[in-house]
Amino acid sequence: MAENKKEGKRRRHTRIRKKVFGTPDRLRLSVYRSLNHIYAQIIDDSAGLTVVAASSLDKEVQSDTLHKGNIKTAKLVGELIARRALAKGIRKIVFDRSGYLYHGSIKALAESTREAGLEF
Repeated sequence: MAENKKEGKRRRHTRIRKKVFGTPDRLRLSVYRSLNHIYAQIIDDSAGLTVVAASSLDKEVQSDTLHKGNIKTAKLVGELIARRALAKGIRKIVFDRSGYLYHGSIKALAESTREAGLEF
């Protein structure tokens, strides 16, 4: 069962990455979710650089949450990455959900990022 889940996630990730590519005018917001934490980074794929990053391990988020893998934390990480991106002049991005289904903490992070001012 676990191998099937891993294989399914890998297939979805590959399928998504065929279409989603970060260019200098529209960078890619990549999300990674572990059991305990959530990570987000904005990447310029043409240069191979991470421009902005945020996670549930950041001090701003850690002080507000008890458990780091829930929807509340994902919303805080989304707001934090949006603030950091806007400070660097990034407004338009493409969202890379990395093979995760678009619900729960992934959806919460995406919606809070949109509400904070990023367009995708």
